[in-house]
Amino acid sequence: MPGRIRALLFGAPKDVHSEHTFHSISLVAMLAWVGLGADGLSSSAYGPEAAFRELVADGHDYSSLAVGLALGTGLTVFIISYAYSRIIEHFPSGGGGYVVATKLLGPRFGVVSGGALLVDYVLTITTSIASGGDAIFSMVPRAWFGAEALRLPAEDLGTWWDPVQRTKVVVEIFSILLLTVLNVRGVKESVQAILPIFMAFVATHVVLLLVAIFGHIGDVGAVAHQTSVNLGHTVASLGTFGALMLFVRAYSMGGGTYTGIEAVSNGVQIMREPKVRTAKRTMGLMATSLAVTAGGIILAYLLVHAMPAEDKTMNAVLLDRVAGAWRIGSLDVGQWFITIALASEAGLLLIAAQAGFVDGPRVMANMAVDSWLPHRFAALSESLSMQNGVLLMSVTSMVALLYTHGNVEKLVVMYSINVFLTFSMSNLGMSRFWIRHRKEHADWYKHLPIHLLGLGLCLTILVVTVFEKFAAGGWLTLAVTGALVALCLSIKSHYGQVVEAIRRLDVELADPLAEDAAAPQPAVPPSPAPVSNAIGANDAVAMLFVGGYGGLGRHALLTLLRMFPGHFKGVVFCSVAVIDSGNFKGIAEVHELERRVQQALDQYVRYANWLGLPAESRFSTGIEVAVEAQKLATDLIRKYPKGLFVAGQLIFDEDSFASRALHNETAFMIQRRLQHEGVPMVVLPVRLSLKKGPRLVAPSLTQEPGLTQERA
Repeated sequence: MPGRIRALLFGAPKDVHSEHTFHSISLVAMLAWVGLGADGLSSSAYGPEAAFRELVADGHDYSSLAVGLALGTGLTVFIISYAYSRIIEHFPSGGGGYVVATKLLGPRFGVVSGGALLVDYVLTITTSIASGGDAIFSMVPRAWFGAEALRLPAEDLGTWWDPVQRTKVVVEIFSILLLTVLNVRGVKESVQAILPIFMAFVATHVVLLLVAIFGHIGDVGAVAHQTSVNLGHTVASLGTFGALMLFVRAYSMGGGTYTGIEAVSNGVQIMREPKVRTAKRTMGLMATSLAVTAGGIILAYLLVHAMPAEDKTMNAVLLDRVAGAWRIGSLDVGQWFITIALASEAGLLLIAAQAGFVDGPRVMANMAVDSWLPHRFAALSESLSMQNGVLLMSVTSMVALLYTHGNVEKLVVMYSINVFLTFSMSNLGMSRFWIRHRKEHADWYKHLPIHLLGLGLCLTILVVTVFEKFAAGGWLTLAVTGALVALCLSIKSHYGQVVEAIRRLDVELADPLAEDAAAPQPAVPPSPAPVSNAIGANDAVAMLFVGGYGGLGRHALLTLLRMFPGHFKGVVFCSVAVIDSGNFKGIAEVHELERRVQQALDQYVRYANWLGLPAESRFSTGIEVAVEAQKLATDLIRKYPKGLFVAGQLIFDEDSFASRALHNETAFMIQRRLQHEGVPMVVLPVRLSLKKGPRLVAPSLTQEPGLTQERA
């Protein structure tokens, strides 16, 4: 029953050896637009409004600048999108800003970009969910929440004491949990679930913009004259420089409009083959839809004279002015249209969090592969989703939601800073690339100006946003990002020490196979005594779980032979080819992984033969090491009933929470599973001292019992 419930909620296991599996979980351009474009398109619900409000704040009307603002918004979307299309071409395996900064600027820049992206995607989820909650609850009368909600003074509305706010946050947390379950099942399943809401938003807003803009073609002359007069008044009131500064401020405050553009370059791996072409088509769909929607909404504000209203979003005001009077006989179709449009906008805002759930775990996995984060975040679940990353994104976004009480204004400020930090680093990296490699690329002069222009625009928005909103929450984003980067540096340092300690093990117990291969060969080499790899069915067999070929595995084998002198008549080396996000790109990568695993096992077999022991090898391919190890063990114990399974487990001098979090206790997990099956297994502790060098929990290995004197 638990297994059936798990399969119902999170999906059935998928076959990693099937080409159909990779095809079935990939996305065509249309579905990728839905899954990754929802974040960008949903920003039209708050980005244009934030920019336009700066023009009409404090009772002033400088709305004539909205024409330039609409053009600038659309142009910026296309510039940033074009820059990321070039990034997709140069980095077809995906990774977005993290990979660009790492490869083109260096690992330290990469970890800053990756840390900024992770905080950004957490805030993507939180901001989208909170905005959707606001849109939904703005249509609900406060009287529904009882007398307490009506008695609260105006200054307490929107605070945690407000029953409406408390209910809204509970609904938002439930929405995060729902998206978590969908994304643990898999990306494609989650995208298909949100497709109807996405298409409803597109349809209603196409109608809205067509009517708002083309329905006022006859008023263009009057609007143009009024705008010209208003522009003259703006310049006279603020001065040319002041008007320019106001425009730059409004343009920067609308930076939330561009926040979802990078998602496609991060998610190239989930695209249908040919991946690059599919990703570029997706980027084209996203750029066009966002530029037309965001720029069109700003222009529509001006054409229909929409102004901020109490307890209403600007988009609600726009819809009311455009469709409020639509009637067919006695049927109030306008009100129905407004309700559907606002509901689809609220739904899109809720599902825009999908981009955070898709790309956040992917960035986390890329950083885990590079050892900036715990390696467990590179693992895949049975449904081939990055389950650990999805769960962490879910928990942290709920914490952010509770901390801010779902305050969208505060969240948008925190949200947009890291977006433009990553955008700036990506364009800086690409600009540096084209300058340094201009001799190898004859068309460099076509691409460099776009990246330099994108860099200038992104830096402008970043600097203005930090300056204007530092005290309003910007400082918290910078502090959290800095703390995350510091944590990543610490994790990287720890893994580096472990790698160095294991490398010292290789020096301590040099590889005799490599030494034999490097030694000068005599003219007539002696014929070595052949070692038969035939192991009897009733022989005592050591079945040793190993990873890559190295000193750690050789030490484990020698320790085992010392502990059981003369007992084992052969050894079977077992390994698991683990499919994780680093090699989960296609069936060809799976076969290449299996080839490398078999190559390492063959080296272990030759090493055992060098010791005078018959040996063979087995491996299994899958997602979870313990599950695949159990499958191997149950098959092998039938063939060798007197076998004993053995695995090594790294033990550190200082057992701490950090070491347990950064290293999986895989050997003990396998042991528990095999004990449940009645299969004998022992775990050999391998203690590593990161300061003093590695040592095995075993006496000296001189004169090993059970080995021939020459080999010992």
